[in-house]
Amino acid sequence: MLKNLEAVHRAIKLLEVTSKCTTISARRLNAWAKDGTIKSPFKSIEVPNCTLYEYIWQNLERWPERTVTVCATTGRGYTYEQAFKLSNTFAANLRKKFRLRDGDTVAVMLPNIPDFPLVALGILEAGGIISTINPIYTPHEIQRQLLLSEAKAVVTISETVATVREAIQLAKLNIPIIAVKSNGESVPQGIVSFHELTEDVHIDKSCLKEVRRSIDDICFLPYSSGTTGLPKGVQLSSRNLIANCEQLNEPFIRCHNDTTATHQDAIMTVLPLFHIYGASVLMFHKMTQGIKLVTMAKFQPETFLNALQKYKTNIIFVAPPLVIMMATHPAGLPEKFQYLETIVNGAAPLAETDAERFISKSKRKLDFRQGYGLTETSPVVTLTPRGLDNYGCVGYPIPNTDLKIVNSEMKILGPNEKGELLVKGPQVMRGYKDNAAADKETFTEDGWFRTGDLAIADHTGNVSIADRLKELIKVKGFQVPPAELEAVLREHPDVNEAAVVGVPHPTKGESPKAFIVLKSNTNTSAKEISQFVDKKVASYKRIEDITFIDSIPKSSAGKILRRELKEKFC
Repeated sequence: MLKNLEAVHRAIKLLEVTSKCTTISARRLNAWAKDGTIKSPFKSIEVPNCTLYEYIWQNLERWPERTVTVCATTGRGYTYEQAFKLSNTFAANLRKKFRLRDGDTVAVMLPNIPDFPLVALGILEAGGIISTINPIYTPHEIQRQLLLSEAKAVVTISETVATVREAIQLAKLNIPIIAVKSNGESVPQGIVSFHELTEDVHIDKSCLKEVRRSIDDICFLPYSSGTTGLPKGVQLSSRNLIANCEQLNEPFIRCHNDTTATHQDAIMTVLPLFHIYGASVLMFHKMTQGIKLVTMAKFQPETFLNALQKYKTNIIFVAPPLVIMMATHPAGLPEKFQYLETIVNGAAPLAETDAERFISKSKRKLDFRQGYGLTETSPVVTLTPRGLDNYGCVGYPIPNTDLKIVNSEMKILGPNEKGELLVKGPQVMRGYKDNAAADKETFTEDGWFRTGDLAIADHTGNVSIADRLKELIKVKGFQVPPAELEAVLREHPDVNEAAVVGVPHPTKGESPKAFIVLKSNTNTSAKEISQFVDKKVASYKRIEDITFIDSIPKSSAGKILRRELKEKFC
C-alpha cells in the first residue's frame, strides 16, 4: 500500500513538472507580441518594498553560522552572523565619526577580499551610496571618479593607499581614507583602520535609527566601462537591484540551490566585485540565498583551478577569457572541475566552439548557460534556461522584461532580423548621474533603453548577441562583427587569444585588423592564419593585416578594449 502511495505521489509530481514545462514552452512560441516586442516567457515577479540592505539580510536567521566569504588562498573569512554584526558597527562609525548622511557616496576601491561585502553592507546601512572603483586604476582615473561621484570617503586596502592619496590631491579634495588590512599588514600612518571601526564595542548604534532610505533611492553608483566614451555614473536604486535578484530566482533559470541544514552552494568569486556583474549577481544576490563566496584578490590560473577543487565549488560565473583559459590551460584537468554543476558566461559573447571545448575538457555533463546584461540593467536582461544546450545564444528575457529589436531608423524588426536591442524592465537604471545629454542618447522618448548591442531573436524569442553596434567594421558597405572573426581565429590550434578592430582602407572604407596571442612554443605565420580564416568566412570578412602581441587588453569584466588596441597599434 505504501509503495503504491509513493508511486502515486511521484506520478503527480511528474505531471506538475511536465505541466509547467509545457506551459513555458507554449509561451515561448508566442514570445513575439503583436506590436513586435519580445515578452518574457516566465511568470512575473513582485518587487519587495524594502531597501537593498534590508533585502539582503532578510533571511539571516536561516544561516547565521554559514560562511559568507572565504579567501581562496589564505582561508580567512566570515560567517553570515559575523558579517552582519561587523558591518553594523562599521555603519554606525560612518554616521558618527565620519558624519555620513543619507545619500552620501563612499568610494570602494577593493580587490575581491572577504571584507568586501562587509564594507558594502555597512555603507548601505549607514544610508550611503556605494561607488566602486577598479583597484588597478591610476591616480588620474581615480580622481575623476571621486569628483564625478562626489565621494565623501574612500575605502581601499593598505597597498593602494598611496595611489588614493595622490588621486585625492589631484582632485583637490579633503576626504578620509579607510584601509582594510587584507593580509595582516599595518595601516599607513594617518589612515583609519577598517577593522578598528568594525570592532569598536563602544560605538553608540542608535544613530542608525536616523537613516531614512527608501526602495527608490539610489544605493549603487558603478561607472560604465567606457569602451565607447568616458565612464558615466550609472544610478541604480534598491528597486533596480532587488528586482534583478528576484528575477534570477525564477525556477526555470535560477543557477543556485537552496541553502539547507546539509547543503550550501560554493561560488568561485573570481569576477571583480567592483563590477556590476560581480557586485549584483555574485555578491548581492547570492548573499540573499545564504551562499558561500570563495574570493580571489589576484587571479592566477593554477591557484584558481586548485581552489575550484579545494572548496568544492559547484557554481562559477565567468567571462569568455576565463572559459578559454579553463579549456586550454595545462593544469585544467578534469578532476579540477569534479564538483562543478553550473557555469554561466556573461560580460561578453562567447563563441559556441569555446563553450564546447571547455565542456569536452571537463569530461562531465555541465549546466552551461549564457546570459546578457549591462551595467545599466543591474545587470541581467536575458538568461538561458536549464536544459537549453544552444551555447551560441543568451536566452530569453527574464521576468518582467520586454525587448525589441530595431533598425537604424528605429523600425521594429522581426524574428531572425539583426538590429539594435532595446530593453524595458524594473532593473533598468534611473539614468546617468548629472548627465542629461547621455540620458537623452540612451533612452527613447517612450522610455526604452538602447543597449548599443546588435542582436537577433529566433521565432521563439531566444536572443543571440551579434556585437557592439559601435564596434562594427564596415567593409565596402558590409557590416563585419569583430566578435565573429575573433571566434574563428580562436579555432586555429596555435591561437590562444584574438582581437579584431576596423582600420581605414583606401578602397574598402575599413578593413579588419587582427591582434593575435599565440600559444607557447608555437611559430605560426600571419599568412598561415590568414589562409585559415579565408576558408571560414565570406571574402569581405577576410583578414589581411595581423599583428602578434603578448596580451589582449581587457576591461575588468573581460571585454576586449579595442579602443586601446587602435590607439597603440593603428
